[in-house]
Amino acid sequence: MKTILTINSGSSSIKASLFEANGTRRDFRYGHLRDHATAYDELMRKLGGHAPDLVAHRFVHGGDITDAARVVDDAELARLHRLIPLAPLHLPGNLMGLELCRERFGVPQIACFDTAFHSTMPELAQRLPIPSSYGLRRYGFHGLNYAHVASVLPDLLGATANGNVVVAHLGSGASLCLMRELKSHDTTMGYTPAGGIVMGTRSGDLDPGVMLELAQRHDSDTLRDIVFHQMGLLALSEGESSEMEDLLASPSAAAKLAVDYFCRQVSGAIGSLAAKAGGLDTLVFTGGIGEHSALIRDKICSPLAFMGIKLDAAANATHATRIESSNAKPICIIPADEERMMQRLCLPQ
Repeated sequence: MKTILTINSGSSSIKASLFEANGTRRDFRYGHLRDHATAYDELMRKLGGHAPDLVAHRFVHGGDITDAARVVDDAELARLHRLIPLAPLHLPGNLMGLELCRERFGVPQIACFDTAFHSTMPELAQRLPIPSSYGLRRYGFHGLNYAHVASVLPDLLGATANGNVVVAHLGSGASLCLMRELKSHDTTMGYTPAGGIVMGTRSGDLDPGVMLELAQRHDSDTLRDIVFHQMGLLALSEGESSEMEDLLASPSAAAKLAVDYFCRQVSGAIGSLAAKAGGLDTLVFTGGIGEHSALIRDKICSPLAFMGIKLDAAANATHATRIESSNAKPICIIPADEERMMQRLCLPQ
């Protein structure tokens, strides 16, 4: 058994977990960062100078590879840098964490990829309706957490876990995944993490004509900033906030519109994935919003009663693991835990 440090380094936050050889786990959280190096210095201090046997890093995009995890040598590091245009909001922070850890720890660095979980999607789900000569396809994201959900569902549901399961990963970044036999069969995000349902600062799917119009008005760098930082809930709330917690607390009409828009899109995505699967057996909520907002879960599930999706109000209010009403299809809350999945990927198979 090895001591494994997992790093989830984003643009403004770091989540780290130390899984020690004796089976204990220590979590470290640093948010709203302006200086990642200072946070890593603090992490080193808290680790007491004891180096782990290896360090695992979450990478939002792995490109065309299907490996769930890879040792990062110089060639792999160069490949990861070439992927930055595919996830410009995430990969710079992911790479910063890896490079800082390379400097501080003389141990193997492992990249764990969100996109790998979706490599099981059929061609119908991977294909984009554009000429194949462009070499572009749908990848899907949040895969480390979807893999975590898949790993714990059988203990919660037994054989039902192998049926048609829709998992809603709802946070500042948000997507949904359709699982069958605990493998990805479809997802809402596509070529980049900007697609799918509306998110904190990302629009999700847009009419291509809108993008063509915006491209006429802005240069490419400005447009990239708009796409990843100025759309989504922030735009719908007229600049009030990209954070769901803030919007739920606000009395403004714009904030209410943003909340209702988000919930309507999630409900629609659940219905769409259920239609593609020919029915839905289980619904799972995960991610910061999905785990912690009873009101959002209620707004999402209310239109889906015709599908057998009905909440138990008391269970939902207390964020219980099972929140469906009697005679309804299973509805679960499973806390996100990419760090646990990263640790598992680094253990001998």
